Amino acid sequence: MKNVHTFPPRYGPEWGSGGVFGLKYYKGVLYFTVAFEAEAHFIRDNCEKVYRFEQVGSLPTSGGDTYNAVDVADDSIYFGGWVHAPARYAGRVGRGGLIYFYDKFSHVHEYSVSEGRVRLLWKEGIGHESEWAGEVSNIIFDPVNDRLLLSRADGHRNLGVYALPRRGGRAEKISENPSLKGALLSDYACFDIMRDWRRGVEAVQCLDLISGKWEYFGVDYSAASVDSRPAFFTMSGPAISAYGKYFHFVRGGVLVGNPLSGEGMSFLRLFDFGLSGYGPLRTSAVPFGGGVLVAFNAFTHGVLYPRNEEEREMARAMNTIVGPSVLVYITPPSVRIVGAFGARVTSIENAGGVIYLGSSTTANYGALDAGPLDAGWKEVLAIRAEALLGNPPPVYFTVSGSQVLDMAWGGVPLYGYRAPKLLLSSGKDNTLRVFTYDFSLPPSGAEEDTISISKGRSTIDLSAYKGIVAFQLSEEDQAFKAKIVLE
Repeated sequence: MKNVHTFPPRYGPEWGSGGVFGLKYYKGVLYFTVAFEAEAHFIRDNCEKVYRFEQVGSLPTSGGDTYNAVDVADDSIYFGGWVHAPARYAGRVGRGGLIYFYDKFSHVHEYSVSEGRVRLLWKEGIGHESEWAGEVSNIIFDPVNDRLLLSRADGHRNLGVYALPRRGGRAEKISENPSLKGALLSDYACFDIMRDWRRGVEAVQCLDLISGKWEYFGVDYSAASVDSRPAFFTMSGPAISAYGKYFHFVRGGVLVGNPLSGEGMSFLRLFDFGLSGYGPLRTSAVPFGGGVLVAFNAFTHGVLYPRNEEEREMARAMNTIVGPSVLVYITPPSVRIVGAFGARVTSIENAGGVIYLGSSTTANYGALDAGPLDAGWKEVLAIRAEALLGNPPPVYFTVSGSQVLDMAWGGVPLYGYRAPKLLLSSGKDNTLRVFTYDFSLPPSGAEEDTISISKGRSTIDLSAYKGIVAFQLSEEDQAFKAKIVLE
């Protein structure tokens, strides 16, 4: 543990803060990458090796990985992402700054456990001032064909799903559809399709690892949702398979199902706070005790210095903190909050009785909010697994009428809380719909209640509801405020 650090802001030209990504404990080695400082750490037997991505290009470097692109096979840890090599800070622009992307490369590396050696397998750049090749945001080891499957959606060119031989060499595009995340599902590999960041995940694509054929499954959120309401801005989060299903977390909840069996994908609303950046973004979902452990983050993306009305609207949505980041444990049909943390949990690893968490205090900014150093404090936390299985932490979430409008919102699990309540301040008489559901597999439709609320303050006792609760106002109310208190 003496080698597991807190990382203060240091040189790493980029947009805001990165985090600790790719946490993986394998054969006695704890691996993680610190971004934006571009440091890959390998800790074993009280010794630490730090790799600065110098095989990609010249120092100083910045970046590394911001999506947890890592997998293991045999004697190797495979890790990917992107890196500036060298990093080029172009100077101050207004209160922010500018970076150049001429030397930004997507990459995949191999760490040999037995040899303690790092080897560059593949890199790709496009040499453009402000655009970049699709970052490697996910790595899946394909055990049928002994290769690595790479997701690439964050970038301007060379997006899709790629296959890379384990020995390195040429990466072959095997799907034109941009993908940020994916996971094995039996002898298939399933991925999201995300062509537009604002629209989010619009479909699931699955690759038959035996025949090499693809199948595609569109997602209609209104039809798929257990509360029969649409979801918006469903940006892609982590993916995992469990219970014979494919889980793909998105801003607003989770898609779950086995589309290959004909059952389709269902959508369960989880921690959806309307026009908010809150969600399971730039984090991990890992197996834990046969269930799934995942984080929903409070402050993943932000705008530091808005320069026009569009950026001011984005800043209001993304910079408004509605609640703490939470660690969520899914064991169908229950979902429970097992931890409450700060700005964001960037990586999770289950290491046999110890849960490692990577974190950052600051969001990933964009455009002209660049600076010469990483803007956040980052750390690796070690938590004993049994500490997550006790009483849930007291938390509360607060939203406004300008965030939720007349959309469905919430999706908050009540499991373990004895006195949950909803504190309201309403600008007019209105009707509140309350949806109640659980995480049954296959998912079943929500039960719905309607509650009349009067102008002014009121309190709704939620202790009569079990499972997960979501809400919807019949009419928009800009003066509306709600606080979900869980204790």
